[in-house]
Amino acid sequence: MTPPVIAVVGGGQLARMMAPAAAELGVHLRVLVESPGTSAAQVVTDAPVGAASEEATIRALIAPPGGQDAADVLTFEHEHVPNALLTDLIEHGTPVRPGPHALVAAQDKIVMRTRLGELGVPCPRWRALPSTVDGGRAALTEFLAEVGGEAVVKLARGGYDGKGVRVVSGADEADDWLVAASEGGPPVLVEEKAPFRRELSALVARRPSGEVRTWPVVESIQRDGVCAEVVAPAPDLSDDVAAQAREIAVAVAEGLDVTGVLAVELFEVPSDQSDPGGPTTVLVNELAMRPHNSGHWTIDGSVTSQFEQHLRAVLDLPLGSTDPVAPWTVMVNVLGSTREELTDALPELLERFDTARVNLYGKGIRPGRKLGHVNVSGTDLDEVRAAARAAAALLMGDDDGGRAYSTGARAESAVPVAGPAETKENAR
Repeated sequence: MTPPVIAVVGGGQLARMMAPAAAELGVHLRVLVESPGTSAAQVVTDAPVGAASEEATIRALIAPPGGQDAADVLTFEHEHVPNALLTDLIEHGTPVRPGPHALVAAQDKIVMRTRLGELGVPCPRWRALPSTVDGGRAALTEFLAEVGGEAVVKLARGGYDGKGVRVVSGADEADDWLVAASEGGPPVLVEEKAPFRRELSALVARRPSGEVRTWPVVESIQRDGVCAEVVAPAPDLSDDVAAQAREIAVAVAEGLDVTGVLAVELFEVPSDQSDPGGPTTVLVNELAMRPHNSGHWTIDGSVTSQFEQHLRAVLDLPLGSTDPVAPWTVMVNVLGSTREELTDALPELLERFDTARVNLYGKGIRPGRKLGHVNVSGTDLDEVRAAARAAAALLMGDDDGGRAYSTGARAESAVPVAGPAETKENAR
């Protein structure tokens, strides 16, 4: 039998991390990369170069010239692919998973909020702003008055890692986006600034035949608009709220007909805003229809990683167990570095942190850029978190922070991480 071929659009770290799972399953991975030096191109041998927006490139990815086997399915590591082309591929016999009818809800925040509302999924109050400048200003002014004078304005398309998101207290603070929208740029929406205690993420996988698996709900901590740390499972999360988050993830996956991995980012908020210390509930913040930063912990902390599960799902293979392999797993992202090479830190890191699992993405170093992550699993959350933070600190060039773990300082001493008041509106 010929091994199945999965075509992946996008050559970043998510595609790179699919490669080990594909190799273990005997699946052939063909990845469309943006350039020969991208993260995925360094580890995937079948990595044609091209743009995701070009029809000829996508068609050649699926059915390469020269006699290579055609792809059995097309999937993605990012959502920025023309939907008309995907629809045509399906009509001509190529499975696209997730399909364009689902993918549009991850591409366009106005579509997402509309569809989630139709499904009865709890979300912050929101409104799409008119495409005229005067109309947009008036609607934004009215919305600000309704929600107490401060709100979150978002570009409907193209935002990521905190980009395309802005907290405003006056309509003039979004003027540039409203002008751009009036000239054919991305539409703009405004949302209530949710009074959240923290951010959570519920990860679910679904295959075409309908089987669904969820992982434990995790807490994600942001710094400067980017996911800095993930704790699995979310500490001190009530069983009721955890169940609610997982039920929402399944409802979204089934309601939108998502195939593959879906990340549902959530705000944990007070059930009664007049009682901020009382019971909590959740609101949906963002969706990602692909493996997600909040699921990287599963590579080492779950029986089945999100990357293997995504490949299983898009091939309609039985899904694997999502049980954790330890009571706690903490993932800390490596966000920029002062080192010339991240690997310079490995001798000390691996000597001192023999339980740390390091995953580097092969990227050039830039301030704040996601360069890799560290996973640590164990039975004591403070110890696990401190070790993961300290190992990541070493990779980022913070030798003092990295060595603080060895001097008795624990969870709060290694890498400073922003609290909920400083978090972003979407973490990718």
